[in-house]
Amino acid sequence: MEVAPEFWQSPETLKDIYVSTAAAPASGTQATGAVAGTTVISTATAQTAAQVASDSVRNQQLNSLTNSARGGASAGSSVSTSQETMVPLAAFSSFGPGTTPLSINHQGPFVATTFSFNLPEGESLGAATDAINRTMANLHVPISVHGEFAGTAQVFQASLASEPLLILAAIVAVYIVLGVLYESYIHPITILSTLPSAGVGAVFALLLFKSEFSLIALIGVILLIGIVKKNAIMMIDFALDAQRNGGLNAHDAIYQACMLRFRPIMMTTLAAMLGALPLAIISGDGAELRQPLGISIVGGLLVSQLLTLYTTPVVYLYLERFRERCRTAWLHWYNGLMGDEQVGPSSP
Repeated sequence: MEVAPEFWQSPETLKDIYVSTAAAPASGTQATGAVAGTTVISTATAQTAAQVASDSVRNQQLNSLTNSARGGASAGSSVSTSQETMVPLAAFSSFGPGTTPLSINHQGPFVATTFSFNLPEGESLGAATDAINRTMANLHVPISVHGEFAGTAQVFQASLASEPLLILAAIVAVYIVLGVLYESYIHPITILSTLPSAGVGAVFALLLFKSEFSLIALIGVILLIGIVKKNAIMMIDFALDAQRNGGLNAHDAIYQACMLRFRPIMMTTLAAMLGALPLAIISGDGAELRQPLGISIVGGLLVSQLLTLYTTPVVYLYLERFRERCRTAWLHWYNGLMGDEQVGPSSP
């Protein structure tokens, strides 16, 4: 069943709607037979009070007539079966023309409005998100109004939030493996000292070619952690073997390692750079995803190759001296402790 057209084609029909409310008892509790959640309408003017009283009398008369026609049974009454007052809707509400949205979107329990934006040519998504955040701060919106990004911008922010953790986890994993391999706490730091130059080279190459630091570029930086450290591994592995088995001091061992491992280091670095070069210069479908990866790898390898050939031997010598000082201090403390334990009466 549906309402006849003459009752819903005009808002004037709202004047003919009556709301059933229970009469409030003297104790303030809800009357028997009243619907939970209804509102007791209190009238302030004499005209409204008279209208309510008239409606109450009319409803009682209709109820008595209906009950008489049904043999005194109140069940199934089409008007009302309890002592209630029918209040016209216009007694406590009003209506008028206005504007309203066709639909209201919600995100969880909150009303939400979505604003879409596109990037101008040559601008990165990070610059766009920073501009939007600055605009929100300049508007001084109330604390109850807040905004957050969705779609690609949300994925971008999530990737930025997890970048430091990913890089830290990769560095910690490499440190543990190298520590187990060389049985040392110090020399894994010597090998990891080559990573900052690779990161600087990757960022510099991306800036030079006007490429944004995307998630694909981050993958290239993580790959550099595994590629760049092989230069230091070649030198440190040879120097440690010369110290432990050849009887050389730290200076002569690292000097010999640099002389003998220079050509293998250059060959492996050039092979890795030439392998990543097609990713950086290739064009076509999907090039916007491959180019940041190739640019970051090539730039990181190039800068790290130029720097680590000079910085790695210096870091090795300084950390080796630090290790010797720590070892000397430990032996001095241990010998002093053992000497203090020997002082005193001898045991039987």
